[in-house]
Amino acid sequence: MITPLDVTDRTLAERLLTIQHAAYAVEAELIGFDGIPPLQEDLDGLMSSTEHWLGRYDGNTLVGAVAYEVSADTVEIDRLIVDPAHARRGHGRALLDHLDRIEPRPISQVSTGSANPPAVNLYKSRGYTPVGEVEVASGIYITQFRRAS
Repeated sequence: MITPLDVTDRTLAERLLTIQHAAYAVEAELIGFDGIPPLQEDLDGLMSSTEHWLGRYDGNTLVGAVAYEVSADTVEIDRLIVDPAHARRGHGRALLDHLDRIEPRPISQVSTGSANPPAVNLYKSRGYTPVGEVEVASGIYITQFRRAS
């Protein structure tokens, strides 16, 4: 089940933050950089997020989420997180598919660590193409992806 999330709900936000930290810890290890902002975020920061959030549940357990922003012609995916204990089971893809259905826009954008093969491959498999690369720390690159419909 996928449903909108209210990140002002403290209990929900605590679970979401646990997933976020675990997911970004995996990315940090893959890319060799632990300065990823969502990895450093605290509960107050998450609860004050102005992004839209969708959560993926396996039964009653929140296992992943996507945070995004929309404008008239663009959806910007800010975070896609899946609990590492539930990874590689299609939860991230399901969240992105659901987002495409409920927020159709001509343009979709996302960024991820260039040295994060699972994320890079997921976005490429969904029709995203690399449009740029940014060095965020010495030798650490983020690839920016874009998909036009």
